[in-house]
Amino acid sequence: MLSIDGGMGEGGGQVLRTCLSLSLTTGKPFRISGIRSGRNKPGLRAQHLNAVRLAQRIGSARVEGAELNSTCLIFYPTGIQTGSYKSEIGTAGSTSLVLQTLYLPLSFGGESSVLRISGGTHVPYAPSFDWLNSHWIHYLKKIGFQISIDLEQAGFYPQGGGRIRAKIIPVDKVSGLSLSHRGSLKHIHGNSAVANLDRKIAERQRNQIVRRLGHKYPLNDIRIVQLPSKFKGTSITLVCEFEQTRCCYFSLGAPGKPAEKVADEVCEKIELLLSTEATLDEYLADQLLLPLSVADSKSTYSTVKVTDHLRTNADVIQSFVNTKIEIIGNNGSTGIISISPDFQ
Repeated sequence: MLSIDGGMGEGGGQVLRTCLSLSLTTGKPFRISGIRSGRNKPGLRAQHLNAVRLAQRIGSARVEGAELNSTCLIFYPTGIQTGSYKSEIGTAGSTSLVLQTLYLPLSFGGESSVLRISGGTHVPYAPSFDWLNSHWIHYLKKIGFQISIDLEQAGFYPQGGGRIRAKIIPVDKVSGLSLSHRGSLKHIHGNSAVANLDRKIAERQRNQIVRRLGHKYPLNDIRIVQLPSKFKGTSITLVCEFEQTRCCYFSLGAPGKPAEKVADEVCEKIELLLSTEATLDEYLADQLLLPLSVADSKSTYSTVKVTDHLRTNADVIQSFVNTKIEIIGNNGSTGIISISPDFQ
């Protein structure tokens, strides 16, 4: 049984999620202590507990410590059970993070699976549904995964109430990813979305994007979108299409936050990206570590900036699999990542 320090590195929930994903995939049990000790409210919160319980069902696992606020967990899987699963977080906890915990083992389960997850779909500190669908899914398919996701209802912080559906088709292998150059910027596209708010708010968001970026970069098809939801919310998602790669950023509205501020946040991220030669944004650079750690060949790419989250994720992955992950660069600056799985 592997012993994992849940407070390693940046000490957040990603340590636990990566452990669950790779434990199911490799069949290796683990004990994790100090769960989320790097956070103001340590221990298992609703979304983490939801991921544990869903992983327990999928892996027919023996589990100890699966309760709210628990800081220690033992997880002993016995196999992968594909099928149809429904999970309700019960808060605005991220549906995206639960999906990202479980898609990898289910992709090697032998039969197709469907996940229906209820909770937050557009919440702070987690990938939004639009980011997943516009960007993450694109690269997963590029390296061999067969996953599709649908938004049944958007859920914003703090109410939640969102629903996503994911279909996962099994795969035989995962290919490596080599992105040495991104090429020229072809165009920037995306959406400005609102839920249960005046369309003019989405138009103001889009207009600010045009003011900030339109005179410097090619903008193309930034759509106004009305999201289905029980509650109010706004978001912006922009994709930068290069000749060889793509990068994506998003920002979210909040009560009292002007539409122009929402747009400014995503524009600032894109301006930083375009001031570098990085082939991937810092979020995808981190989230590709896990699938590429089980690929059939070496992967290399560069990131807009190296983060503690990236380094922590790499350390956890290397605790489970014989994969060498090398990160060259200082935190906060651009960096180069190489992932070398061991095929012996």
